[in-house]
Amino acid sequence: MKPHNIILLTDSYKISHYRQYPPKTEKVYSYFESRGGRFKEVVFFGLQYYLKEYLAGEVITKEKIDEAEECCAAHFNSSFVFNRTGWEYIVDAHKGRLPIKIKAVPEGLSVPTHNVLMTVENTDMNCYWLTNYLETLLVQVWYGCSVATQSREIKRLILDYLVETGTPKLIDFKLHDFGFRGVSSVESAKVGAAAHLINFMGTDTLVGLTFIRDYYESSQIWGFSIPAAEHSTITSWGKENEALAYENMLRQYPTGMVAVVSDSYDIYHACEHLWGEILRKDVLEREGTLVIRPDSGNPKDVVLKVIEILGQKFGYELNRKQFKVLNPKVRVIQGDGVNYETINEVLHALKQNGWSADNVAFGMGGALLQKLDRDTQKFAFKCSSITIQNQEQEVFKSPITDNGKHSKRGRLKLIKMGDSVKTVSQNEAGDDLLQTVFENGQIRRTYSFDEIKRHAALSLPVPI
Repeated sequence: MKPHNIILLTDSYKISHYRQYPPKTEKVYSYFESRGGRFKEVVFFGLQYYLKEYLAGEVITKEKIDEAEECCAAHFNSSFVFNRTGWEYIVDAHKGRLPIKIKAVPEGLSVPTHNVLMTVENTDMNCYWLTNYLETLLVQVWYGCSVATQSREIKRLILDYLVETGTPKLIDFKLHDFGFRGVSSVESAKVGAAAHLINFMGTDTLVGLTFIRDYYESSQIWGFSIPAAEHSTITSWGKENEALAYENMLRQYPTGMVAVVSDSYDIYHACEHLWGEILRKDVLEREGTLVIRPDSGNPKDVVLKVIEILGQKFGYELNRKQFKVLNPKVRVIQGDGVNYETINEVLHALKQNGWSADNVAFGMGGALLQKLDRDTQKFAFKCSSITIQNQEQEVFKSPITDNGKHSKRGRLKLIKMGDSVKTVSQNEAGDDLLQTVFENGQIRRTYSFDEIKRHAALSLPVPI
């Protein structure tokens, strides 16, 4: 039995909503969408986790009802508000399984904003109140969608520069997840890390790997990293022994890629004299690539200057696109102050000065997994249809104070329209892209992580 009490995983006001629908209501039908936001498309990801972790199987028991009733009686200072009869009905009639049907777009698919991503409806007329009771939990899918969306848009951005100045096939490791310490919870780290790995293959958030294994049917490892230094492992040697600290990194990891933070004192001195002179021979003779990490200052200025110093000390060549590429023994990763805008600034500065985007990768932390919210893509869950005494009625909101909050009407489906998709009435022609993923306590359709990555690649192919 799962430890979660689904009855309490909602907003307080929803406890009272079962008394507020019209008399003889039989069905409530709601949908989930992005009403716009920062990016024009959203990647759908994360629902499968919430279904498996919170909704599937026998999730309602008498013990959980007792716990929730006691909590709510104290919370509302009243025993009148809690819907004990409704929850007991689910136990008795459905053996504790939720009489709900959920349809959703395939995970990993990128969908233009203002389109339906998921629909939810009750399958038992006595549980009409359950559809929107689950809104609070289901809307948390916004997080995985938002991280996957932002990561994808950064992939698109970096790809543009690689196509113009370098090697597009290097894209998988151009954005590395440094976000674990910057998120609000371990659960966020898991979901966010997996969402990022839809688009890239570099991560330092290990819990994302086990999350994919446990919830997305994959024994394969989808994220990779390399040995890397932090400031404590460099500064513990003392400023006077900075070169020895760097030499130790080369000696401890004699092959493959190794990343060394090099701004503990003076990043330019480190690149020019320590790496570029004292340790130059060691770097060139080593079987692998040294990745130098600046970790302070204005990213576009620091990265450009570091690469120019390394170009002077280690050499470079012109690629077929006539952009400069450092000696393959050295590369740079910028891991501080990284976000969509600074990545663009760094890559633009490099291009303007004749350097290929091949020379640099990025490590993104809080800005990747934490500096976003539900309003980044304006996610919303709204009722669009209600059935009263077997008569279906369209439901909508249309506030005069905010045109952006107008909601859709009726039962919906998502169909292909040329190279894109469109939300239409369920009665219109066209095959519905929404798939039934959950029904009456059972998961009906699952996606492996391999499938999800393939879905993502459909709309963002990597050029060679």
